[in-house]
Amino acid sequence: MEPVASLSGITQGYGRHQVITGLDWDLGVGVHGLLGPNGAGKTTLLRTLATVAPPQEGTLEICGRRVHSERSARAARPMIGYLPQEFGYYPSFSVYDFVRYSAWLRGVPDGEAHGATGKAIASVLLDGRAQARMKSLSGGMLRRAGIAAAIVGSPRLLLLDEPTVGLDPEQRLQFRELIRSLTGSAIVLSTHLVEDVAAVCDQVVVMQSGRFLFRGTPEALAGNSRSGVAGDSPLERGYMAALSGQGVLS
Repeated sequence: MEPVASLSGITQGYGRHQVITGLDWDLGVGVHGLLGPNGAGKTTLLRTLATVAPPQEGTLEICGRRVHSERSARAARPMIGYLPQEFGYYPSFSVYDFVRYSAWLRGVPDGEAHGATGKAIASVLLDGRAQARMKSLSGGMLRRAGIAAAIVGSPRLLLLDEPTVGLDPEQRLQFRELIRSLTGSAIVLSTHLVEDVAAVCDQVVVMQSGRFLFRGTPEALAGNSRSGVAGDSPLERGYMAALSGQGVLS
């Protein structure tokens, strides 16, 4: 099956500073965990996949189409849902307005936008606050509104950068149920929380200094655990072992 997104030989950075060098990654349908310490290049990688920042070198394809210009990036964006760590919004917008506006930006047809907006809001349990102003929301509610904006219209490629930041334990469990309910999309979940990866991800990569140190299933990463390595679970120890160079890149 053709991957939803494909990176080949991607080099990315800012000015003369290279963050990612020669990265290859095929993203099929399913949930892909992206683990790594601060500064590993995770956000830069997501921005590249989201077509926010064009790669300096290499090839990016979304749904089989090469993204090589601003015109091709605009054509790809309706297929992409993206939740950055920090997202902008108009404070006076209601939750409904914010998510509906996101649907319009993604090109969701007018005849489907209202229903898609309501469905996305309900999926993050904000239907009771649909008319509340964005500026009135708590941090956790804002995060959930951002998730709704990312998933509205069922994009083929869903990119979530630290989506559970600010969510309480119950909300994180609800988020996991939401992710499990999304089928037919390639989902990239960038997080520091290995328990979220264990709960919902089909595949996981460990990234450091702009390159992949490990690529495989969560079970394989847990099996990479080494004695004497810090961590409270096999998955955490496998992750720490990968960061220390003891992992195997499959």
